[in-house]
Amino acid sequence: MKTFKPFILLSLALAVYGVPVPQVTVQDENLAESYLKKFYNLTEETGPTVRRGISPKMKKLSEMQRFFGLQITGMLDADTLKVMKQPRCGVPDDNVADYATFGDLKWQTNSLTYRIENYTPDMPVAEVDDSLEKALQVWAKVTPLRFTRIYSGIADIMISFGGQDHGDFYPFDGPDGTLAHAFAPGLGLGGDAHFDEDETFTFRSNTGYVLFMVAAHEFGHSLGLSHSDDPGALMYPVYSFRNPDTYALPRDDINGIQSLYGPNPDKDPLNPNPEPPTTPDACDSSLVLDAVATLRGEMLFFKDSFFWRSFPQKREPQQLLITNFWPNAPIDIDAAYESPELDSVLLFKDRKVWAFSGYDLKGGYPKSISSFGLPESVDKVDAALHDAESGKTLFFVGSDYYSYDEAKQTMDRGFPKRLDQAFNGLYRKVTAALQYKGFTYIYTGPYMHEYSLRSGRLFRVLRNSYFLRCTNY
Repeated sequence: MKTFKPFILLSLALAVYGVPVPQVTVQDENLAESYLKKFYNLTEETGPTVRRGISPKMKKLSEMQRFFGLQITGMLDADTLKVMKQPRCGVPDDNVADYATFGDLKWQTNSLTYRIENYTPDMPVAEVDDSLEKALQVWAKVTPLRFTRIYSGIADIMISFGGQDHGDFYPFDGPDGTLAHAFAPGLGLGGDAHFDEDETFTFRSNTGYVLFMVAAHEFGHSLGLSHSDDPGALMYPVYSFRNPDTYALPRDDINGIQSLYGPNPDKDPLNPNPEPPTTPDACDSSLVLDAVATLRGEMLFFKDSFFWRSFPQKREPQQLLITNFWPNAPIDIDAAYESPELDSVLLFKDRKVWAFSGYDLKGGYPKSISSFGLPESVDKVDAALHDAESGKTLFFVGSDYYSYDEAKQTMDRGFPKRLDQAFNGLYRKVTAALQYKGFTYIYTGPYMHEYSLRSGRLFRVLRNSYFLRCTNY
């Protein structure tokens, strides 16, 4: 008889990014040990604990850091603690690459039943019914699976809300901890999904946890999917807010569920569904970045709802959802740069600008881009570049650029000027800009131009994946 373990979605407070690394506390150590036991099978250390200088805890920390794209140190640092404190699901993360399944644990029929045993008082009954039905339909749309609701008896997927010890030997932990858990396909508890009643579930608002998103992830486990290391996948361990009205299942999840059940045979060839969203690939030669910036020694590369963090000490960059890093940030941004005066990274979208110090949105933001002195006729900034030597920030708008004095907080006189007045031979629209080690890099589409800002001389033209350290570059 198989013993089924639940796959748990956790919600924990975010740590502060970018501040000096604090001393690791006893509480941090306890959190890390609990985390590694839950998700990386850390066992009690008995006998000799060190082999070749590597303890079991260091080994498991390294595994966890590798999965999340962190710098692999085997040590408990600020970035590792930050990930441990993010909202996430509780299935172990080891040995996962792209989508993953639970091996032979799948339903042997395409006709499955579900039953809602009780309801959360957080939402009207009709909203709970709608959220759970749509969460199941996320998977039905791309497979032969069909779900029928029953109102009595035992269903394949039993759905319930409960708090603390709710009868399955995996008690919930009160507010701001476990959100839900589900069991892989099988008899008894197999397929069942339980939601923590001590949490606040919502229909559409991002002030609580959107039940549709939590349920869609958990039902993926109920159908046989494990976790993916694709940060854009529904089956990625970390919970993130999405608008249920516009949500589309990403390609990685479709590949995973169809590896178990095959595609939807009822798909209309005359009315194909839109191409599912995919996570941007740093090695895509046609990749056009939305923005590039630095932040306290790191390089940040933005695309759609994602960004890459490139660490000097790490070969491959870490890819994250923007809103998992900055919950109050916009996505699909137009421009970004690091302001030493504000000790912040600034993100631009349309006529607004956001300033983040660590994870925190600075007071008074978002502001209008006209607060920099840009004319009202400017609808958006295409790119931004801070010049450390002069203390000026350049804003690129169409075929022109403006110069802003950070110290004086005023726009310089005599601007805008044409791009080719500062950058020889540059006539195309600028899509991103960056200054690094004394050189200025201007992005136009999939290419990056290396300039001297002082002379305007062009040195090289490179693919924009150059600094992303793409393994295929």
